This record gives sequence, structure tokens and C-alpha cells, in this order.
Amino acid sequence: MPQSLLKVSDVPEDLNSAGPLGCVNGCAAVTSIEALNQSCHCLSVDLGTLRKCLAEELQSRSLSDAMITTHPHLFSSVPLFVSRSHLEEMAKVISAIETAVASSHFQATALTWAPDIARVDPKSPGGLLGYDFHLVEEGPKLIEINTNPGGMLLNAVLGKAQQSCCRDAAGLALSARVPAAIEDAIVDVFLTEWRLQRGDAPLKSIAIVDETPEQQYLFPEFRLYEQLFRRYGLQATICSPEALNVKDGRLWNEKHAIEFVYNRLTDFALERAGHAALKAAYLGGQAVVSPHPRAHALYADKRNLTLLCSKSFLREAGIGDDTIRLLLSAIPQTQIVTSDNRDLLWRKRKELFFKPAGGFGSKATYRGDKITQRVWEQMKSGVYVAQALVPPSERQVSESQPSKSLKADVRNYAYGGAVKLVAARLYQGQTTNFRTPGGGFAPVFTENV
Repeated sequence: MPQSLLKVSDVPEDLNSAGPLGCVNGCAAVTSIEALNQSCHCLSVDLGTLRKCLAEELQSRSLSDAMITTHPHLFSSVPLFVSRSHLEEMAKVISAIETAVASSHFQATALTWAPDIARVDPKSPGGLLGYDFHLVEEGPKLIEINTNPGGMLLNAVLGKAQQSCCRDAAGLALSARVPAAIEDAIVDVFLTEWRLQRGDAPLKSIAIVDETPEQQYLFPEFRLYEQLFRRYGLQATICSPEALNVKDGRLWNEKHAIEFVYNRLTDFALERAGHAALKAAYLGGQAVVSPHPRAHALYADKRNLTLLCSKSFLREAGIGDDTIRLLLSAIPQTQIVTSDNRDLLWRKRKELFFKPAGGFGSKATYRGDKITQRVWEQMKSGVYVAQALVPPSERQVSESQPSKSLKADVRNYAYGGAVKLVAARLYQGQTTNFRTPGGGFAPVFTENV
């Protein structure tokens, strides 16, 4: 589970004793930390202070603070409360998934529906993963896994600003590493990816690559990565894949040789024409690419969830009984939509959530009770999975309007089965969207030890 918890400062000693939890401003005591999500309004993020601290952080890194106005719903106005037991349970689930994915039987099966490029094994995990959970009474439920999850570095900067904004808590701690340690952990992931593919050779240059990067919603995070890499002595740049070319046995961006590509593309198999140079450099070994196509095929393809929630498959893969029980309890039943089961799934649609197998960013995902016959017919042309619906927990955000609440999911940023950071996302609608007033990335509080 996350280490080096940030202790919330200015907590009166008599409120740190064992017993019911509560906030120093007078919240009613509750017997579980998650209950604070329905009753605590006095502990909130001071948005004015947060924006001031965030602006100072950005300016100290020679970055524009314009994102504070251009991204008004990037950071939530309230934190999410998560019990330590739930944090530990999520970490165990992530470790169990790592065990299952490492099995040769799992990999052979997952690669049967993967593109050919995923069969190339660069001998590294493929970068950070985002494990997204909904928290329900019986425990955390894994909704999906994403390669190349956005937000970790933003949450590091946010964490530093939050130290001035999130103080009014008793017996609670921010479930995040010290901001500088988060940055160290991020860089260590990239260096580990490099060493696993290049040994002791020094890494000198890195490019952050995405389609029209300046137009991406999380472009401010790209800039933060660029500055972070430069602080660690790397030549760093941001560019589109079309700006890359291969010559003289190396990958280039204009006059700069590129050794490592931080791949933010959503063309996971590098199939588009404009990505040809990057694909050639990856296949030819001219550059380390992370996340790489194999990582997406083994972790993020939604069809793999059908394997992770199948007792018979996991037993065939040689997975131990304790690990199987953990996976079955944490992963909602998921099945691939086929011509044979479409009629049955349509009848049961109100109990299901439908996702494209290679989807990302909640695009083309549908709650079954919201889906129309027209959309259902259109889905025939794609590959979808149907997952048992797990409604997200909620965070009440207004004491004067008890009915006003936001949905919440919890993202664990992990590498090699080890959690590096936990953050929440608050939202309205079917899926996370960063368009909800009061929503966005939220700090996660848990019990102090």
C-alpha cells in the first residue's frame, strides 16, 4: 500500500486518540471513515488557497498558471475518505493481478485477441498502470485497468499545494507520498523501463509523444513531465508522432536524437499512418517506448477482465486458491458480447455496463439502463464487454443541499504490482469527465497510524 503518508498538521492531540472519527470543526462522530463522505462538510479544499499554491508551484517550474482558469474542474473542492483496510485490499488485488498476468497461460490467451505487434516482448512491464476501483460496502471492486494513466504528476503538484489547504482533520492522513517522493517514484519507473531494455547504458533524451499535444486536456501535465525530466538531467521535449523520423539507425525529432519515448498515444498498436516512424523505431529497437503495445494487450484490453474473473481459467493458469478468491471477490463478472449472447445481455442490460474492448477515457461506454436500441445496434460493429454494474460510491459536497453529491472512483497508480500513489476522481454523469463543478482529482484521506 502507499508508504510515507503525509501527516495532516495542526491536529489537536486529544482528537488523535482511538475512537469515533470526526473533524475539528465539529462534524458528528462516525464509526467508519467512509461515513465521513456523507457527513463531513467542514473538511474541504480551500480552492482559493489551492489555486494560489498551485500557481506558485507552476511558476516555480517556469510554467504558465493559465491552467487554473482553463481547467477549472481539474481539482475537486472536497477530499474523499477511504479506510486503510480498503487501501490495503486494493493493493492486494493489484498484486494478485500481477501474479495472474505473469502466468504463461494468461499471456498466451490474452495475446490471441491482441494485435501482432503485442507479441513483441521488449522485456519491461511497460510503465505505470492505473487501476480504477469503485468502493462498495463489501469492499473495493476493480472496474478497469489503464496503461499510461494521466494525473499522477498533477497529483504530486496538487499534493504539495494541499499541504496548505487540507488541515482540518482529526486522526486522518493524506494517503499520498511526500510530493518530492512521488516525483522520484515517477522517474524511477522510467529509469527501470530503460534499464530493463538497455542495461547500464546512460539515458540522455526522452520525448513525450501524443497527437497534437498542445490540444490535449492534460497538456499541462506534459509540461510538468518535460520539466521533471530536465531537472533529472535529461534532454526532454514534447512532440507529435508525425514529428518523428528514423535515420542512421536512430529516432529523431528534428535535430535531436530520441532514446526514450513516453508514449501518450491512444493508438495502442501504433497502426495509424502518422505513427509509422515510431512503430519502426519500436520494432527496430532504435528507441525504448513506454507504455508499449504489449503492456496494453496484457493489462488494459477489457477482454482480459473475463479471464481474471473466471475461476476455471485461473485454475488452469496455475493460480493459487487464495489469489483466485481475492480476484473473484474484487472483479465484477465480465463477459465478451457475442452474437450468441446479445439477446440475453439486452434483456439484462439494466444490470450491466458496456465497454469497448480497446476503449480509453470512458469513450463509447454505456450504462445498460441508459442504452438505446439504436446504439445497441451500432455496437454490433465493435468488440464490447459487458460488466456487472457496480454503482460508484458518492461524496456529499453540500451541507445545505444534502441531495447534492458526486460520484467517486479511486485510482491506484502502480508499477510492477506496487502502488505508488492513490487519488480519487469525483464527477457527475456516467463516467469521469473533469467537467463537473466541484469535481476533478481529489485528495484521499485515511486513518492515521
